[in-house]
Amino acid sequence: MKSRYLILIPLILLAITLIPMMVVQNKTEKVIAGKTEKVIPEPNPTQNQTLKIPPYTTAPASPAGIGKFFMGREIAQVMGHPGIGWLERSDREKEEAPSQAIALLDLAPDAIIADIGAGSGYYSFRIAPLVPKGKVIAVDIQQEMLDYLKVEAAKREITNVQTHLGTIDSIKLPENSIDAVLFVDAYHEFSHPAEMLQSIHSALKPGGKIYLLEFRAEDPRVPIKALHKMSAEQVNKEFQALGFTFVENKPNLPWQHFLVFKK
Repeated sequence: MKSRYLILIPLILLAITLIPMMVVQNKTEKVIAGKTEKVIPEPNPTQNQTLKIPPYTTAPASPAGIGKFFMGREIAQVMGHPGIGWLERSDREKEEAPSQAIALLDLAPDAIIADIGAGSGYYSFRIAPLVPKGKVIAVDIQQEMLDYLKVEAAKREITNVQTHLGTIDSIKLPENSIDAVLFVDAYHEFSHPAEMLQSIHSALKPGGKIYLLEFRAEDPRVPIKALHKMSAEQVNKEFQALGFTFVENKPNLPWQHFLVFKK
């Protein structure tokens, strides 16, 4: 009789080992609209451990996307340095009114503002006169963009624009070192938006602001690919999940939202 029970012991131990593994595996997948999405472990908050940040998910990529999702939004493909010509196009003022957007920035003369995804420096150079005693830190993850920007800064004799190489998950700036952040049609391409926002939260001084421009997803007349547009509702959902407070949405730009958040 005892030998029969001894035979069961290995089976019981095997079951104890396999059941937790099956539970963990089930937690890494979920079904959305009939499709199974793999769940990528959520980022670890660095500024506020009480934040519950939703995990990334993956699914088959759409033509303009990377197949990675954050809070229901598919992240768009990055526009590389060959797109400099589009950034510097002659009709950009007519289409987007960047001068109007820049006039809406609330910056002290000695402010330090980081232009995230600065690209060719289109906005960085135009903001520089607003902060004669401060500086613009032009942040990008593509060295080719920063090389172009350095050459242009020298040509224009602009000395208060500083180039800075970031990474896909961090702006790599010291804690409490900047007064403001500007995103211009860049945030929707971040492959690690939660980690990027965490690094920005750390780098901003208390009360520091984020100025975010994104093409309006709510407006079908805006002639931009869907994944390269964002709704105000989606932006608010993501930024507030990372600990930022919504301040306002400045109206009247032709194609873009102008959303303001603060730390």
